[in-house]
Amino acid sequence: MRRALLAITGLAAGTTALVVLKGAPGASQVAQELPAGVPAGTPARTDPAAPGAASERAAAPTRPTGRPDATASRTPGAGRTTTGGGTGTRSTPAAPRTSTAAPKSTNRKITGPVVVTEFGNVQVQITVAGTRIVNAVALELPQGGQSDLRSNRVDDAYSGTSGTVVRQQDANLDTVSQATATSNGYRQSLQAALDQVR
Repeated sequence: MRRALLAITGLAAGTTALVVLKGAPGASQVAQELPAGVPAGTPARTDPAAPGAASERAAAPTRPTGRPDATASRTPGAGRTTTGGGTGTRSTPAAPRTSTAAPKSTNRKITGPVVVTEFGNVQVQITVAGTRIVNAVALELPQGGQSDLRSNRVDDAYSGTSGTVVRQQDANLDTVSQATATSNGYRQSLQAALDQVR
């Protein structure tokens, strides 16, 4: 039991002496006296034949590698800030979510009345954003025989997002050639729809 106590006391005294010597001004001189090719922090080797070499090896513990924080950097969780008893890392609260819903459309669809012509019925529907016309659609046009041809010409000229109605923004449309009755019916239904907007 006494031998164990003596060994522990000797080891503690050796470690204290090593710490004191490490901070002493002559400590850097040891690193300069090492042979070429030996990295700094390697323990100095003594000649085994030199007197007292065995006792020096037994009394002095091995020197650290020259990096005092080497063991600390390998310790799991070193440098982490913990909360709640030190069992987990601190996390920052999540950023508040912003709404990604698209704004509601302000477009309105307004349907004009059915206008009866000698060749058939005509009805127009317009889409407006505020007071601006953004689209025009013929819901009803005369059908059958030559009426199909006339109706197609009127629809192609007036309707759509790039038709004459959207470009002019009113019902003052030029009459489509050979489709006077259908053109007039389209303009009347369109004007009645525009009157609901304004």
